[in-house]
Amino acid sequence: MLRAGLLFLAGFGAALSAGWWSVPRILYRKEPQPVQFSHIAHTGEKGGMSCEDCHSFRSDGTFAGIPKLETCAACHGAPLGETAAEREFIRKFVEPGIEPQWKVYARQPDNAWFPHSAHVLRGKVACEKCHGGIGKSDRLPAYRVHRITGYPEDVMGKRTGPLGLKRAGGMRMDDCVACHRQNRLGHSCLDCHK
Repeated sequence: MLRAGLLFLAGFGAALSAGWWSVPRILYRKEPQPVQFSHIAHTGEKGGMSCEDCHSFRSDGTFAGIPKLETCAACHGAPLGETAAEREFIRKFVEPGIEPQWKVYARQPDNAWFPHSAHVLRGKVACEKCHGGIGKSDRLPAYRVHRITGYPEDVMGKRTGPLGLKRAGGMRMDDCVACHRQNRLGHSCLDCHK
């Protein structure tokens, strides 16, 4: 009886561990970006650009998001460097005039509204506060999207801690509320949910 109980507990523990390790990996699928992109090549010492050069605000204060092809083509009508990624970008997108379908790491639910101008321009919140060190990356990270919800892993935050129970660097409502509380800001639900 004792042996059967121990075998059951060992099997249960092994199944629980296997599920704990595999289910999060099964829930997310990787999707490729249209072309590999180096932020550091554009913003580093050689590039000298700022985030706002490509990720700008419109005249009404709304955030333009990922730049359109015309912004990229203004500099990349012909190759500026020696990378295969740049040549591929020009061949596949600039020359035929096809807008790249970039995957958005921070895509929020349709009922959530995030005013970038209120945070970046008025609140002086650095882009890195929500988007991490992406501006210093040499390669785009893997775009992982939840198979059920369709939202990117970056919104939920990466699992951390010894058992993966905590999440860090997310853009969930709880993350926004925690930041607002930390900065002594109070708002109603309708400020963010339309």
